[in-house]
Amino acid sequence: MTGPMIQLLVLAGIAVFLILRLRSVLGSRDGYEPPRVETAQDSSRRQEFEVIEGGPDRDITDHVPEDSDAASALAEMKRIENDFSVSEFLQGARGAYEMILMSFENGKLDQITPFLSSDVYEAFSQVVDARQEQGLVVEAEFIGVRDLTLADAQLDDSTKTAQITVKFVGELIFVVRDKDGNIIEGAPGKSKRQKDTWTFERVMGSNDPNWRLVATGG
Repeated sequence: MTGPMIQLLVLAGIAVFLILRLRSVLGSRDGYEPPRVETAQDSSRRQEFEVIEGGPDRDITDHVPEDSDAASALAEMKRIENDFSVSEFLQGARGAYEMILMSFENGKLDQITPFLSSDVYEAFSQVVDARQEQGLVVEAEFIGVRDLTLADAQLDDSTKTAQITVKFVGELIFVVRDKDGNIIEGAPGKSKRQKDTWTFERVMGSNDPNWRLVATGG
């Protein structure tokens, strides 16, 4: 299993419930499909679309401007780890957004502790504890990620610490009830869109494949 796939699986979460909930969005394939054998013609076509060495890296320029500081940082990340993929990282970030957001709303932080910095965990924990003290009950259902963009990327040359900031627009049904069951926020069955800006961090070239959430914002 390659480095990016490990990062993708870890970032997307190991919880089975995430896979089950995503099935309705991603679809499922039933039955047996025989493996496809590549022909000489297929190989020729594939070679025609190979990127000419020295040209722009579409894995980077599809997400940030070619001459930006973010592009330079991402290119350096890929030099440190040849198998690092920006597109695969963003796929993982999409899954991590749902997993972390829903675990937070449901007050189950133990499920996401490995994916949070100590500061973010503490901030989340304070909110969860405050809800419990007030007797508030949150009912949340994730609908999907409506938009995702790579906002920034930075790399510390001395420590090889990488930070990638992603902007999310998520849609969810969110209802808050007081201790008597009265609704004080949201409405059953009515979805709302939520904007979040999250920064993930990891030391490139390290044996730890986890990207951790180190900062959040609206």
